Amino acid sequence: MSSDQTGEERLVPMRVQKFLARAGVASRRGSENLMTAGRVRVNGQVVTELGSKVDPRVDTVTVDGREVRLADGSVYLMLNKPAGYVTTMRDPGGRPCVAELVPSDRYPGLFPVGRLDRDTTGLLLFTTDGEAAQRLLHPSYEKDKHYVALVEGVIGREERRALERGITLDDGPCAPAKVEFIERGDPRATTLAWTGGDGASLVGLTIHEGRKHQVKRMLSAVGHEVIALHRDTFGPLALSGVGPGQWRMLTDAEREALRGAARGES
Repeated sequence: MSSDQTGEERLVPMRVQKFLARAGVASRRGSENLMTAGRVRVNGQVVTELGSKVDPRVDTVTVDGREVRLADGSVYLMLNKPAGYVTTMRDPGGRPCVAELVPSDRYPGLFPVGRLDRDTTGLLLFTTDGEAAQRLLHPSYEKDKHYVALVEGVIGREERRALERGITLDDGPCAPAKVEFIERGDPRATTLAWTGGDGASLVGLTIHEGRKHQVKRMLSAVGHEVIALHRDTFGPLALSGVGPGQWRMLTDAEREALRGAARGES
């Protein structure tokens, strides 16, 4: 991008991977992988050279045969993900995936920001803005994510202190988590269908890392297997106004808060 004398941005030739990221196809690195795999064409010709450029005003870019364009504005929406869906836009094994639950045909380039396990429910952010998504997921920005977990047994104060100090998993130490006990009368208890039986308990965890199965592994490390897991916040976003399996566009205030988070603002 560059600016004319009025200060308005105008499109100029840019690297293909930057174009794909701005169009929301994938992150910059993911777009490079698409190119080297031979899945990207410019004006009908396969482009694998990472230094190649495209002029969005005149060139036609396709990924897997589907045309990619820069939208007038990026799309942001939240899905209340139900259990049983994998966090991918397509699954070679034919499993149900989150792409079936969001308007991906209406908004080409829509993709999930991060992942939730197949059996984990709750807030999953989608966007067409690949660069913003990459910044939101980068560890240096440390955006909090809050989970409610139904676990086997009753978590005691020692286990809580261990989680709050930061425990070590097989891939290294975890940053300290914020931990809260959740009682049977709390509205969040109904999210995971907990009746308050003696064999299980409910706990809230806030973390900012994003390792695979991290919350489940942390709780297992202190002796409590996860029965069900639900995420209700992601950075400045809180899951609200949307039922299980449904989605909604972010409000203007939520979009602005999310953009601020992507810029590293607190």
